[in-house]
Amino acid sequence: MSQRFDIAIVGAGMAGASLGAELLARGAGSVVMLEGEDRPGYHATGRSAAFWQETYGGPVVQPLTVASGPVLEALGFLHPRGGLHLARAQDLGELAGFAEEFSGVGVDLPAVDRDGLEAQVPGLNPQWVAGLAEPTCRDIDVAGLHQHYLSAFRRGGGEVWTRARLASAQRHGEGDWALGLEDGREIRAGVLVNAAGAWADEVAAMAGARPVGIQPLRRTMAQIRVSPEARGDMPLIMDLGGTFYFKPEGGRLWLTPHDETPVPPCDAAPEEIDVAVAVDRFQGVVDWRVEAVEHRWAGLRSFAPDRLPVYGWDVTVASFFWCAGQGGFGIQTAPAAAEMAARVLLGLDVGEVDPGAFGPGRFV
Repeated sequence: MSQRFDIAIVGAGMAGASLGAELLARGAGSVVMLEGEDRPGYHATGRSAAFWQETYGGPVVQPLTVASGPVLEALGFLHPRGGLHLARAQDLGELAGFAEEFSGVGVDLPAVDRDGLEAQVPGLNPQWVAGLAEPTCRDIDVAGLHQHYLSAFRRGGGEVWTRARLASAQRHGEGDWALGLEDGREIRAGVLVNAAGAWADEVAAMAGARPVGIQPLRRTMAQIRVSPEARGDMPLIMDLGGTFYFKPEGGRLWLTPHDETPVPPCDAAPEEIDVAVAVDRFQGVVDWRVEAVEHRWAGLRSFAPDRLPVYGWDVTVASFFWCAGQGGFGIQTAPAAAEMAARVLLGLDVGEVDPGAFGPGRFV
């Protein structure tokens, strides 16, 4: 007879691990995480250069970020960084609108003039004339946070199965889900949670649910060595148009062209052209010399059509729960999002963040 669990979570990245830990902390019963790779967090979570930034994801996502901040701080996974949004003369109207948009939700974005920019970014090219500081921006210890949730999940009695790729999902009547794995194993579960990241729509279709349009987007990162060496206390530097960001890391710079190339779910690899674009854009920001591209990698960031995450019960298939579409802000929102999703799944009262904007029913 196949093993039975109250809840089966497909995916053991940040979304699945944080939700699993939260469910067990709230007495959910028996829970298993099914991870198709050799280790949890291989794709998006393991390749993230994440930071905690209130403006990232927009005003609708911001409450999840803010509610997660104290938890991440208390756990010791946030480290000082600061952020700086750069603007050219033609961007000044957009810069003012950006500041106004977030002032309504309490985000402090002090204006920075050209002298202030130069003080923080020596060698800044003349086209960058103004900016906004985001002093609350922090680095996140992504690996530490992910391991924290996996450890809490296991301590709570949860099981993590690796090399356990879902091959079939069927539910007849009001009974359990019958889940088949690619290696031939079978399990039963009362609830099936879709935390499969880039594969979320595939899992939904397998379970007979309507895909919501989760699109994986490839994001390229490069580690570069520059001269002069970047100061370790330099903030996260980004442009208002979202065409690059870079930050110091261990005496080097982590740099991205902020690319979002639609791809099928896959083991993402960097394209040389995207690395070249990143370097070219960087050289349009400062007069520093790029000595070498030392390392390059790519990851997937998966978004729903409206770029908001999807949390909640499917509207047509019973006992099928969505936890997907976290894009690039899934790590910085993990504590609050996991609590919110666990409350919805377990039928508890709404907590600090109202889940109304994130339900899958908005796509029907």
